[in-house]
Amino acid sequence: MIQKKNTKTNGFELMKTLRLILGDQLNHKHSWFKNKESNCIYLMAEMRQETDYVKHHVQKVVAFFMAMRSFAEELQDKGHTVSYFKINAKENPQELSKLIQRTITENQIEKFEYQLPDEYRLDQQLKEICQNLDIETAAVDSEHFYTERHELANFFEGKKSLLMESFYRMMRKKHGVLMASNSNPEGGKWNFDQSNRKKWQGNPEIPHERGFRKDATAILEELEEAGIATFGNIPNNNLSWPTTRADSLQVLNHFCDELLVHFGDYQDALHTSQKYLFHSRLSFAMNSKMLSPKEVIDKVVDTYLENKDQIDISQVEGFVRQILGWREYMRGIYWKEMPNYATLNKLNNTNKLPEFFWTGKTKMNCLKHAIGQSLDDAYAHHIQRLMVIGNYALLTQINPDEVDKWYLGVYIDALEWVEITNTRGMSQFADGGIVATKPYVSSANYINKMGNYCKNCYYKHTQKTGEAACPFNSLYWHFLDEKKEYFKDNQRMGMMLNLLKKKDAKELEQLKERAQQVIENPDNF
Repeated sequence: MIQKKNTKTNGFELMKTLRLILGDQLNHKHSWFKNKESNCIYLMAEMRQETDYVKHHVQKVVAFFMAMRSFAEELQDKGHTVSYFKINAKENPQELSKLIQRTITENQIEKFEYQLPDEYRLDQQLKEICQNLDIETAAVDSEHFYTERHELANFFEGKKSLLMESFYRMMRKKHGVLMASNSNPEGGKWNFDQSNRKKWQGNPEIPHERGFRKDATAILEELEEAGIATFGNIPNNNLSWPTTRADSLQVLNHFCDELLVHFGDYQDALHTSQKYLFHSRLSFAMNSKMLSPKEVIDKVVDTYLENKDQIDISQVEGFVRQILGWREYMRGIYWKEMPNYATLNKLNNTNKLPEFFWTGKTKMNCLKHAIGQSLDDAYAHHIQRLMVIGNYALLTQINPDEVDKWYLGVYIDALEWVEITNTRGMSQFADGGIVATKPYVSSANYINKMGNYCKNCYYKHTQKTGEAACPFNSLYWHFLDEKKEYFKDNQRMGMMLNLLKKKDAKELEQLKERAQQVIENPDNF
């Protein structure tokens, strides 16, 4: 911490400093907390500006508030001074600039510090706040990610495409993760994605998730008193998510001990009776920074190295790729492309979000389960988000603004830096190919191949037209036909467009007519 001259004692005294901690900056290992600073106040607040900028799932709001309160208590237990404002505190102005200015004035603060936020809007807000302060200010790194904000932009400078695989390989080499030597990957291959597409059919047995029973009654009453609009529910008022570092470590250990052995095989699988399969459910703990990506990867890789006779490299590489690859890649894309990225709609999709996205009431079994689970648990794994819900949203040409808001609100781990690049980019192709080289669309065949969602559905996944035909089939061909001009020069779309050209004209007309019925009346299907 900076010192200033004390003219009275001809010595030095610490500058009285205010340090802001945002709700997703719960990093116990940050260098800020190594030493107790007698002249330092840590500021934390639950604010309407954060609960209200989009409508959130109630589990998300409760989990963040619960985790923030636990973090503040732990800091205080370690001797740090924390000024914490709960959502209904009379002295809480509910707006960041007012809170900071007032705290500075009341405590005669001489320096203001904050950790670099991960959302563009907060980054801009804090820069503006600092410009209007008449004291010294400083921004420090959050000390969480493997990469700095603009490392990806620097890596791809001068290159035509932003291929994740090349970034991922660079990260593996740079950080020595799953490397047999400086240049050779563990297992002889960089990517085992082809091994990660098995359909789970009842075996192997899936261990019960490491859940919790955290009484959310008090916070729920506070949210009701404040009039904060949320959706979803918390069964029996017991939150099942980790909200402390100790909880988070338990979830990590459970994943390594019980789930990692089969994670890769079934990471893309879909099943009506299994919500979590072998997934870790660590994303909230990581995105709130209770766990760092490095400690998660180190633990997973160490578990593999100690159990090579039981755990195949394909199980581990798929997990490492999601964190060291996709997570860091998506953050880099975010900081490279914002703020323009949030406005992109290259396919000019303008349809409204169906009502069943808020109720889960649809005759399409795959969407009923994927959306219903999202509404019930504030969670769905990546294939449910991408190839079921996102696939439908893109095929029905829903406005990406509406899709963004839904994904950002419904999932407990959704923060804009990771949500918008996955949703607007990878899922909806609204960025025109910055993230994905082709749109992630499919007919019912893919959904049927990956799980049992189609088994007892009202619709028949093998039928393309007629009242019993799965809507995904007609929507798929309709989408290709509607967007064929846009994708005519996309090499990865060549095979699909060639198949489109060969379609019988009458059949295509029937497919498009069926698809239009779905698009115009989505809540009837």
